[in-house]
Amino acid sequence: MDLGLADATAVVVGGSSGMGLATARCLAEEGAHVAVIGRSATGVADAARHLTERGSPQAFGLTADVRDSAAVTALFDELGDRWGGRLNVLVNAVGPNVQGTFDTLSPDQWREAIDHGAMTMVHCAQAALPLLRRADWARIVHFSAHSTQRQSTGLVAYTAAKAMVTSISKNLSLLLAPEEILVNVVSPGTFVTPALQNWAHSIGVDSADPYHLMTAIGEYFGHPAQMPRAGLPEEIGPVVAFLASRRNSYMTGADINVDGGSDFT
Repeated sequence: MDLGLADATAVVVGGSSGMGLATARCLAEEGAHVAVIGRSATGVADAARHLTERGSPQAFGLTADVRDSAAVTALFDELGDRWGGRLNVLVNAVGPNVQGTFDTLSPDQWREAIDHGAMTMVHCAQAALPLLRRADWARIVHFSAHSTQRQSTGLVAYTAAKAMVTSISKNLSLLLAPEEILVNVVSPGTFVTPALQNWAHSIGVDSADPYHLMTAIGEYFGHPAQMPRAGLPEEIGPVVAFLASRRNSYMTGADINVDGGSDFT
C-alpha cells in the first residue's frame, strides 16, 4: 500500500530507539524526509544514518531536552529553515519512566512524570503547529498508553501523564479538524523497549524474551495480554505510519490500542 509519504517531511520526537525508531523507520521506508529528536547526540546520529540507509532522503537527528519549551521552539525553527517552513508529520513517542504508588511518589517524581510525559508533547505540538498549518496536508500522532484504560497502582504518575496526552490530543483534534489536520493517539501495551528491558533485567527476568517479559508484567503490574508475549517495536511502527500518512484521510480524535488484546482481559 502506498501511504503517500514520499517526499513528506516528518519529525519523530523520541525517535532514536524503541517504538519511536521503529516508527521513523517505517516513515523512511515510505520515502519521507525524517528528522529524529532525542537527548543523546550519539543516539540521534546513529538513528539518522540508519534511516538514510532505509530510504529517507538525508535523514538527520537533533538533540534537545524537550522539557525545555525554549529549546523546542529553537528546534522547530531550525526544522522550518531546513524544510521551507512546512511540516507534514509530527510523531511524539516520548514517555516518562516513573514508577511508584500514590503514597510513595515524591513531588519531584510527580513533576518529572508530568513534565516528561505530557508537557514535552505540549511543547512540541505548539512549536510544530505553524509549520503543520503551512503544509498542504498534516498529521499528528501521539503515544499514550494502554494503562490509561487499565490502571496499575505502581504506574499512577506515568498513567496520569499519559492520560493528559490522550485528553489534550482529543481536544487538539477538535481544534484542528476544520483545517483537516488530523490528530490521533496510539496506546501501546507491553512492548520490548530499552526501558522495559532495563526494568526486567533489574528484577532478574530475561529481558530479550518477549514471552518472559509478558509473564513478568502480569505478575508485577497485573497487565497481561490475551497474547502470551510482549509486542515488538516493528509491530507498532506500521500502525503509526498509517495514522501519520495521507492514506489516513478521515480518522481523527481516535485512541488506537496496540496491545495484544490487553483491554479485553
